[in-house]
Amino acid sequence: MAAHTLVIMCKEPRPGLVKTRLAADIGALPAALWVRHRIATMVRTLAHERWTVVLAVAPNRAMTSALIPRALRIPQGPGDLGDRMARAFRVAPPGPVLVVGTDIPGLTRDHVARGFELIARHKAVIGPASDGGFWAIGLDTRRPIPANLFQGVRWSTENALSDTLATCPPPAYLPLLDDVDTASDLARLSD
Repeated sequence: MAAHTLVIMCKEPRPGLVKTRLAADIGALPAALWVRHRIATMVRTLAHERWTVVLAVAPNRAMTSALIPRALRIPQGPGDLGDRMARAFRVAPPGPVLVVGTDIPGLTRDHVARGFELIARHKAVIGPASDGGFWAIGLDTRRPIPANLFQGVRWSTENALSDTLATCPPPAYLPLLDDVDTASDLARLSD
């Protein structure tokens, strides 16, 4: 059986460097503390013997940061979000890989398990978000990764999902979940 890898894309939770739209509403320190809490919660609650949790860390200098919980880490590297997620797929061990963000309070271990089940039966899996983006994307890295994966995606817009779908194999879908970008999202979706 191939290794299953859950990659959590995370930025070092330093005030002013993470969740800038949320920080504009609630302040840089509270936004950074929320991200720090989310990363720790995800590492703890999404761990399972059926998969390995890996933190894809940005910036690269934060690979040893004490602000990020202990877990396996890989550097995100340079480029936009698409470049960094594509790199995570390329450096992951061969097998099913599910990539998620840190700002999805509704994400559970059952969602992760379902993602891996769908990757086994389909070429790709995606978890849409109501804002036009997505909270998860998965591929089996034993198959070729599309060379144009995430090229031309308009990140942080209502087009992010549709743009991504144009660059990946036809996916199966996970449930719709929402992310936290603003204080109103936080109030509605918080842990």
